[in-house]
Formats: sequence, structure tokens, C-alpha cells
Amino acid sequence: MSLPDIDRLNLVTVKNKKSVTILGSTGSIGCNTLDLISRNRGDYDIKALTANRDVVKLAQQAKEFNADMAVIADMTLYGELKSALSGTTIIVAAGEKGLNEAADMPAEWVMSSIVGAAGLEPTLTAIRRGATIALANKECLVCAGDFMMEQVRKYDATLLPVDSEHNAIFQIFDFNHPENVEKITLTASGGPFWNMDSIDMASITPSQAVKHPNWSMGAKISVDSATLMNKGLELIEAYYLFPVKKDQLDIIIHPQSIIHSTVSYIDGSVIAQLGMPDMRTPISYALAWPNRMSTPSKKLNLLEIGTLDFIAPNREKFPALNITRDALLYGESAPTILNASNEVAVYAFLEGRIGFQDIVKLVEKTLDKINFNKMSCLSDVHEVDENARRVSNELIKGIKK
Repeated sequence: MSLPDIDRLNLVTVKNKKSVTILGSTGSIGCNTLDLISRNRGDYDIKALTANRDVVKLAQQAKEFNADMAVIADMTLYGELKSALSGTTIIVAAGEKGLNEAADMPAEWVMSSIVGAAGLEPTLTAIRRGATIALANKECLVCAGDFMMEQVRKYDATLLPVDSEHNAIFQIFDFNHPENVEKITLTASGGPFWNMDSIDMASITPSQAVKHPNWSMGAKISVDSATLMNKGLELIEAYYLFPVKKDQLDIIIHPQSIIHSTVSYIDGSVIAQLGMPDMRTPISYALAWPNRMSTPSKKLNLLEIGTLDFIAPNREKFPALNITRDALLYGESAPTILNASNEVAVYAFLEGRIGFQDIVKLVEKTLDKINFNKMSCLSDVHEVDENARRVSNELIKGIKK
């Protein structure tokens, strides 16, 4: 006997697709996000994809995922992207205006993975329409933490951390009872040089610095990991993401990158989040939140791992850890100056204009030359950022490599 029509209708479940925009789709985070979406095509609808300069990959992604819009940040490449997407209905744009237009597309979930301070304005655009932001750009909070979090609250946006450490904390932090938290410990792989003799670090080359032992990341982030600046920036980011005091944040070296962070509670309990070092795991948590989704990541087998090591970081060999903590304690514009100067220094190192150890020295000198001031709006952030970059570039001229 067949079911009545009304009962047939009740058996049909309509599953709405989650609309997605990826700011920085051609980088490591963006590509891993699209890899996960490709395995669950029926669940996601791509609104906009953006890239800095990689026209070929951006055009390929836009066509493969039938994006509504594709944006190239470099204005000079607009014609090339337009040509690559001719014959499609995909909207093509370029420059800062185009990035903001992409962020303003009606996507409920936005991956913020543009590297550096350049990701701040489009991320704020998405925040101001109340979107859910998967934050892979730590520089947004480092250079404008107070202002950005005020905007998140004002526009009722949702912020989901994607960095493996902050995503781990997000999963194990008791937000209902933050008073029970004693401290947060961020784990650091230590990068490729944590056990290298200090005397040998003077001759480190860009090709050595970008070879991270555990993670596949872009050049800038890989260098930050090599100097441990990345961990210091994450310390600042954690302060804004979680309701803790500045002295409740710690860092420990964990070369295997299996424990991604821990939260210690006042009763002596320490809760850790573990997993293999694969960015698709934290990305999937943000992409499927508040649920979980299957990933192709290798599953953790503790018997295969055998031993987990933990070492106190050498703050003399890696002074970035001291400088970033000091910037957090000073507050005001100090983290903004730190971030801008570090970006200038890292790219100067990658271009062969300064040495590896000059990176942190340049940041420290820049911080010494600029007064720290309170910032109350986005224009203040831009002004401090531009001034720090100017000072850093002037200081580079005096560095003998």
C-alpha cells in the first residue's frame, strides 16, 4: 500500500546549502577549504573567491566551484582575470574595492585567510553584515584587536578561530565559566630551527626558513614560524579571542605538533586537543560548526607516535617571544606597530635584503622609534600601520647584510 501524499512530503528533508566566501582562496588555507567543500559539494554554495596575484588558480577555482564572483587584489591583473573568465557569468573585480565587494556578498560563512594587515578591511566588511567569520588571519586581531572585537559585538557577528592552536582552545574552553580557567598554553612546533645553535642562525637562508617540519604553509607564515614570531602573534590573538587576562597565556615547544593547545583549570585538570598536523581538521570544525564533518586527514594513532616532547622555549635565541609579549602588555598601538614592522622585515628577508636574525632586530628598533598611542577607529589603525612600515623601510637601508 502506498503512503498518502501528505506523508510522502513529511519524509522529504530539504537541506539548505551554506553560502561561502573565501578571502584568499589560492593560498594554503583557501585551497584546503575548497578541498573540504569539494568532498561535500551538495552542502555549500560559493559566493565569492579572492586572490592576491594568482590569476590562473583563481579562475580555475571560480569555474570549478561555480562562484558568483572572483576578485584579484592586484589591479593590474584585472584584464587577465576578465579574459580568463570570459564566457562565464562570474562577476570579475579587482583591488581593495573589489575585495570589499566580495566580503559584502551575501555569504553566511566567510573564510578570512588573506595574509597580513591587508585582510583587515574586507574582514571588517563581512563582520558589519553579521556574517560568521572563520578567522585564519591572525594579523587582524593583532593590529586592531580592540576595534575588531567591538565591531563583532556591535554587529552580532560570529568569530570562529581557524589557527590550529586557537581552534583547539575554542573546542575545550569553558565559556560558561571562564573564572574556572587558570591558564591557556599555546603549543609551538618550534619551526625548523628550535634546536639549532645560535651561531648558525646568522646564515639561515629564505629557502631553509620556509621549510616547516610539520605544516604546509605560505612563505610569510613559515618564516614567522621559524622566528617564533608567529607564536607571539598567536599569543596576542588569544588574548582577544578568549576571556582571560594577559598573564594567563603561556607558550611551550612541542615538536610533534600533536597537542595543539591546552587549557588548565583551577582544580588541576588540564584539557588538551590532539590531532595530526593537518589544517583541514581545524578548517572543517569552523566550516561545519556547530556540527562536525568527516575529513581525509590522517587519524591520530598514539601508539605510532609513541612519545610526545615538551620543551621550554629559548627566549634568548628567539627574542620574538619577548617582544610580542611586551607589545601585548604595552597595548594601545604597540601590537599594530609590531605586526606592520614584522611584515616589512619578513618580505625583506625573503627578497634577500636582510638576514634572518635581522627580522626581529628590525621589529625591535621600529618599536623603539615610535610612540604608542590609543587607537579609536580604523583610520587610526591605518595611520599607525603606514607609519610603522615607513620607519621599518628606512631602518632597512642601514642594515648591512
